[in-house]
Amino acid sequence: MTTNEIEAPLDLAGIGVGPANLSLAALSYPIPGLRCAWYERRPDFQWHPGLLIEGTTLQVPFLADLVTLADPTNPWSFLNYLRHQQRLYPFYFAERFHSHRAEYDAYCRWVSRQLPGLNFSHQVDAIRWNAENAVFDLDFTRLGPQGEAEAVGRAHARNIAIGIGTAPHIPKPLRPLAETTTIPVIHSADYLDHRDRLLAADHVTVVGSGQSGAEIFLDLLRRRPEGHERLHWLSRTPAFAPMEYSRLGLEHFTPDYARYFYGLPESTRDELVRRQWQLHKAIDHETLAAIHDELYRRSVHGAWPDAVLVPGVSVRTAGRLGTTGIELHLEHEEQGERSRLTTGALVLATGYRERSLDPLLPALDQALRRDAAGRPRIHPDYRLDLDPAVTGSIFVLNAERHTHGVGAPDLGLLAHRSAVILNALTGERCYSLPERAAFTTFGLRADTVRRRTPEFATRGRGHSPFR
Repeated sequence: MTTNEIEAPLDLAGIGVGPANLSLAALSYPIPGLRCAWYERRPDFQWHPGLLIEGTTLQVPFLADLVTLADPTNPWSFLNYLRHQQRLYPFYFAERFHSHRAEYDAYCRWVSRQLPGLNFSHQVDAIRWNAENAVFDLDFTRLGPQGEAEAVGRAHARNIAIGIGTAPHIPKPLRPLAETTTIPVIHSADYLDHRDRLLAADHVTVVGSGQSGAEIFLDLLRRRPEGHERLHWLSRTPAFAPMEYSRLGLEHFTPDYARYFYGLPESTRDELVRRQWQLHKAIDHETLAAIHDELYRRSVHGAWPDAVLVPGVSVRTAGRLGTTGIELHLEHEEQGERSRLTTGALVLATGYRERSLDPLLPALDQALRRDAAGRPRIHPDYRLDLDPAVTGSIFVLNAERHTHGVGAPDLGLLAHRSAVILNALTGERCYSLPERAAFTTFGLRADTVRRRTPEFATRGRGHSPFR
């Protein structure tokens, strides 16, 4: 088959339609002549539906929408969404810098329903490099209303953007419990679907001290009867610690820090991600204050609430007690002591892990360059490091924390990353991005790092990948 026989290859095919690829789709829309399509196995857009607890807000300002920090004039901005909903004045008078999560979800749904080129209920099964025609072949399955296979198809694209997001993580000692059906053992991602079952349980334990764990503990605390709360909240971290939210601290979520981080040795980067947990795994001040206020309110008549908060403890093993109970075997690191806890329900606020790219790319395994830990090597412009024989680009979104730092999954860098990718894809300056975004100078040779990791680099093979 020659190139002429392939039906108009796409310039860019996106896999996954979460906020990351939705941002890329929205910013690609105004670029003349750029042919794109996006494939998502779910029937519609969903953003953490199990965690849209009433009253919860984003941890980033409303300006961190899909497009604004790269292009404030883009039609898919949050403010334009409010205008179309005739809610600009209510938002203006509310004086909210951080919008509700449910509102952000509604905004993204609004974009996903109007933006052309989004194909829901399409599951991409495999990607191969077609060297003869210099395109990627994408095999996909079109799914029916119940997720059943209805048809198969193939698309062709010169470049790929993979934004398949993260998956709920359950620590190994707790995985057998998650398979039970008689006792509520759920990941925080599914909290709202099971809240009634949790509230009906005699005792509930929440494991995990991040923002999700705190919000779920607070929600359960508010809904369980005073004096009979019967709640435990366990954390492996040494404290229920506040998020680092100072203005200079937030500069770790800028392109400047990503450039600095990228230029560090691999071992240093890995150590930094582990040390910087309070930048992305801690709890915002308002949630911590609300928890303390609720506990205090319940103690004003002299009785302490039946709620136990224990930091610095890990779950070694766990098992079922008959059909109605769970026994957790705990270890306190600082005390060096062990104990047991019996509970009737368990919420695992144990975070998420990046989904592996390997199931999508087995045919490209030999072409993919990896680091010492076996992870994909990624260029500054978010391209996978591939063998030169593969002349198309595969960009990754929210799979680059090990190369770009803690800001990789942050909503505040969505638009910037999308703009970098589109500039690299087209070989043009479609979006003018700031040369400097932070008052902090990270490192003694920040200027050298900036020159060494340009954000507008093309592939450097004598042509633009956008034709």
